[in-house]
Amino acid sequence: MNMATTLYDKIWNDHLVSTDESGTSLLYIDRHLVHEVTSPQAFEGLRMAGRKVHAPEKTLAVVDHNVPTTMDRYEFIENNESRIQVEALAKNAAEFNIEYFSEHDKRQGVVHIIGPEQGFT
Repeated sequence: MNMATTLYDKIWNDHLVSTDESGTSLLYIDRHLVHEVTSPQAFEGLRMAGRKVHAPEKTLAVVDHNVPTTMDRYEFIENNESRIQVEALAKNAAEFNIEYFSEHDKRQGVVHIIGPEQGFT
C-alpha cells in the first residue's frame, strides 16, 4: 500500500542525517536566516572558537526587529541598544562574508518573510 506523506514529512526526510536509539534526530540545515537581536552572540561564539561560517552563501542576514516603521526610518535609530545591534549585524555580515539586507535595502523586511520573498528559501 502506498503511504501518502505530508510536505512536512518530505522536508524532514530530505534533511534527516541520522536518528539515534532514543529517537533524537540530527537534521541538515540548508539555509540560515539571521537578524540583529540574537545573532551577535552566535558570531561572537564563532570568533571565540576560531571558526568561520561554514557556508556563507547559505546564510542571509537582515535587520528586522529594531528598524523603525516611521517615514524617517533611514535617518537614525534613536534607541542606543537597537542601533548597536543593527551596527553589529552589519559588521558581522561583512566580516563573515554573508549577504546582508540593511535598513536601506529595498529587499529588507521581516526575517520570516524575506526568505521566500527573495527566493532564498
